[in-house]
Amino acid sequence: MLRTRHLLTAALLATAAATLAACSSTNNPLSSLNPFGGPAAPEAPTTPLPPPSLRADEITGRWGLASYHRDQDRARTEAAARGQCNQPYVIERSAAGGVLMLGHDNPARVDMNIKGSYDNKTYIGPGPTPAGADDREVVSFDGKVLLLKWVDPEVAGRYGIMVLVRCGSEPAAPPARTARAKRPAAAPSASAPAAEVPAPQ
Repeated sequence: MLRTRHLLTAALLATAAATLAACSSTNNPLSSLNPFGGPAAPEAPTTPLPPPSLRADEITGRWGLASYHRDQDRARTEAAARGQCNQPYVIERSAAGGVLMLGHDNPARVDMNIKGSYDNKTYIGPGPTPAGADDREVVSFDGKVLLLKWVDPEVAGRYGIMVLVRCGSEPAAPPARTARAKRPAAAPSASAPAAEVPAPQ
């Protein structure tokens, strides 16, 4: 009788151990830990990032620059930015295919990438990952006016929304061609024979 009880207890313990092992592999949150004790690295997205809404060659050139913090100041700020074209903010293409632009708190121009994102926004900033701390989000762009907002809230609070208005976007009209005045025909001299006028046919 005692031997039978020991065998039954061992069988129950083995069943309980197997059940706990199965639960730990499916429901236990600790099962997501890597062998070194930290959380498992998230899987990288398998789909590529969507393309950005603008290209580098669309924003290269000379821009008037201003900024605002309140939406009601946007129209006034655009007018102020147009007045800054005498000291333009210059965006150039970089050797890597991006653009050279000034960052925040840095007087040197930096190679910036134009990046799409899974939330269908476009960012301009260093590095390949969108929405980085040093990135600017493209708020809007219509070919002539570019609005940029810093991703970092602290930087955005200091600089506001950047308004860039393209300088000299309207092509210059070609100079008008003036007709050259015809010189009056010289009167025939008395010694020269008069030219014959052909008879009408």
